[in-house]
Amino acid sequence: MIIRNGSLLVLLFAFAGGGLPVDHAQAEQGMRLLGDICRVKGQETNSLQGWGLVTGLRGTGDSDSAATSMALGRMIQLMGGPIGFELNGQLDTKALGDTKNVAMVFVTAKVPPFGAQQGDLIDVTVTAISAKSLAGGVLMLTPLLGPRADNPTVYAMAQGDLRVALDGPATKATVESGAKMEANVRTSFESEGKITFVIKDDVASFETAQLIASQINAFLESLPGNGGSGPGNGPSDQRLQVQPNGEASYARGGTGDSEKQARAIDQKHVVVRLPASQRSNPVGFIAMLEANVPVTVRSQSQRVVINEREGIVVIGEGVEIAPSLISHRNLRIQAGAGPSLVSIDKQPNPTLQSLADALNALEVPTDDLISIIKTLQKKGDLFGEVVFE
Repeated sequence: MIIRNGSLLVLLFAFAGGGLPVDHAQAEQGMRLLGDICRVKGQETNSLQGWGLVTGLRGTGDSDSAATSMALGRMIQLMGGPIGFELNGQLDTKALGDTKNVAMVFVTAKVPPFGAQQGDLIDVTVTAISAKSLAGGVLMLTPLLGPRADNPTVYAMAQGDLRVALDGPATKATVESGAKMEANVRTSFESEGKITFVIKDDVASFETAQLIASQINAFLESLPGNGGSGPGNGPSDQRLQVQPNGEASYARGGTGDSEKQARAIDQKHVVVRLPASQRSNPVGFIAMLEANVPVTVRSQSQRVVINEREGIVVIGEGVEIAPSLISHRNLRIQAGAGPSLVSIDKQPNPTLQSLADALNALEVPTDDLISIIKTLQKKGDLFGEVVFE
């Protein structure tokens, strides 16, 4: 029952799936390939950073900034420009005059997960420290270091014209392909003869990790020479083993449980030992697993994804809420059966999707729906996972 603007409206909660209840004991599942739900450890984005100067601004720079004047004077000195010294031996920054057209900035760049080679060009992000706007500015040649301050290695040099987004802050700008790599950045994906697969957050669980390990082991054991059908599994291709009691038998194909090549470490990581035949070709081994190992994962029907900035709410059909009386602004909402309301929703708990449909029919703003979902989650009356983006 919903009361809005003094009018009494009775809403009947119905199922989104044609009136059929959701059986959570038999959650929907989907078949995915290993490469779709995992990445290889070591293939992460790396950050480069540095600080530099932007010139050519229209009076929106760091006015009356001693640090900016000092940095500008030092740059002029290094480039052989005419800059004098004071009696104490310091650079004569007063001779530079007003520095409103110059700004000190932070400069960052992202090295792709697959690394970068010397000479590659990558995009640069520039953010102002105290300037009002970076529009029309030019980034002077800036060295970029790694994320660790104790490593003085210069990995890239950045420079170029700044581009300020029309719908973004004027104190943040980009330089497309503005940094040239001066050193190679390689990402290592093999460690001590092992590969680690990292499961994506949206499907990570102990169940998924164990299933992935089992599927990888089953796939490897099915390959020819490892216990599967194909050459290398007949008696003529196997070694004759003589037991201490004198009995002889051929070694059985495959590996025992103690020698399984894949092992789940936790709900996000599965370690795979490289077979001896693949030690010289780890790239091909990874590609083979990613493209050929199927994994059955549970659907995410019990998840709510909210993007507050864009005003987007995505509700899975399996998300339920406890019978509740919700009071929000000029709304009073009774979700579920009560002593004075005949329920059409036959589930023990109404679905969040039914509630959202009812609010949408009344043209309730998305912001109000998000506020209600937050309150239900905080109270513990929302049975599902809420993800904020």
